[in-house]
Amino acid sequence: MNTKAVLGYAVGDFGINLYFISVMTYLLYFYTDVMGLSAVSAGAVFAVARFIDAVTDPLVGALAERTRSRWGRMRPYLLFGAIPLGLISVATFTVPDLDNQGKLIWAYTTYILFGLIYTVVSIPYSALTASLTNDYAERTRLSTFRIGFAFAGGFLVSVGTMPFVGLFENQADGFQALMVVFALLATLLLFTTYRSSAEVVQPAAEEHPSLRDSAVAIFRNPPLLIVIGIFCCGMLGFTVRQATTAYFFIYNVGDPTLISWFFGSTLGAMLVGIWGVPRLAERYGKAGATRLGAYVALLACIGFFFTAYDNIPGIFFWGCLVALGSTPVAVLGWAMIPDTVEYAQLHYGVRADGAIFSTASFFQKLAKTVGGAGVAFILGLSGYVANQPQSADTQQAIHAMLTLVPMGILLILIVLTHLYPLDRDRHAQILAELNQT
Repeated sequence: MNTKAVLGYAVGDFGINLYFISVMTYLLYFYTDVMGLSAVSAGAVFAVARFIDAVTDPLVGALAERTRSRWGRMRPYLLFGAIPLGLISVATFTVPDLDNQGKLIWAYTTYILFGLIYTVVSIPYSALTASLTNDYAERTRLSTFRIGFAFAGGFLVSVGTMPFVGLFENQADGFQALMVVFALLATLLLFTTYRSSAEVVQPAAEEHPSLRDSAVAIFRNPPLLIVIGIFCCGMLGFTVRQATTAYFFIYNVGDPTLISWFFGSTLGAMLVGIWGVPRLAERYGKAGATRLGAYVALLACIGFFFTAYDNIPGIFFWGCLVALGSTPVAVLGWAMIPDTVEYAQLHYGVRADGAIFSTASFFQKLAKTVGGAGVAFILGLSGYVANQPQSADTQQAIHAMLTLVPMGILLILIVLTHLYPLDRDRHAQILAELNQT
């Protein structure tokens, strides 16, 4: 693929992550401290909405891989889904003029709809990777550029959100205005991806996979199941850290102005580190490079745990090192999944790219559901009260979620990377066998 085509695809994830990081990082805070929902109520919204969001992933994936249109298989979902996604994103970060019960209903409705429309756009976008190229190394390059732009979008959200919101008399108006800006930008970028992408890797014309075929390609696909486990660990750790960070700086450190600086520093570390990922993958393989990053993040979490709240340089150092170590799994998970598509195609005769990507996303979103709702429920159980000084128990719970919980998740991830079987040579062998059939 030429660089123009790679960039055209990659910029779409900048737009998608304007929504994704906004929700991951600030929606829980928006619900509890801006909209005025209790932590337990907000946790229930997260649990229900994210579960529904996850359940729809396989349905959208099955629909996408069966789509045949003059716009392609995956691309039409970007074309027709971009504007609705922007509109519902604005509504999700809007505080309605309603009583508490009405606000809770609004939160359920808008977040559920956001999840549904987000899935309609993000699943086909992710599955495009397998349609753009079948080259093992090229997929790493494509995923690196894609995640690089995703991190850049996340950087903009993380660094820019609170300063932008602070320009308004109240945070509700600030969040709503910011999402209008993000929606306009993301819509433009998704249209750019639609126009720039060419689906050159196609299933055979006579191939019409049944639901059973797709299920076999997923659940009798050991490499995919391992990647899904790696994905779940990566997303669970990321969700817990992102959702907890704002609370940590507000209530443990006592300086909310550091939130944007911390997010900017950690995402900056990931942006710097991302360009070394292809070299690590070339030397150690995709699973090996992911495992190496996990070891770095694990050690950093230990250092973070023993850092005092008033040691700001130490907090930033260990936080950046956690982010740097987490970079390979963010990049290479998306580069591993397309390889499992060819594994299923060889063994079961069906190219179930939509079903495979959507299933991976389904379990990833389940991890996001557990992470986001878990943070909210733990806050509630520890006695959290919004906009008030927190008890020692609550502060300890926040600190543990930012350090100890990710450590346990990383240990599981490391074990899974040892089990992944598709290295470069095995994938090349699979492609050679497919070309002979």
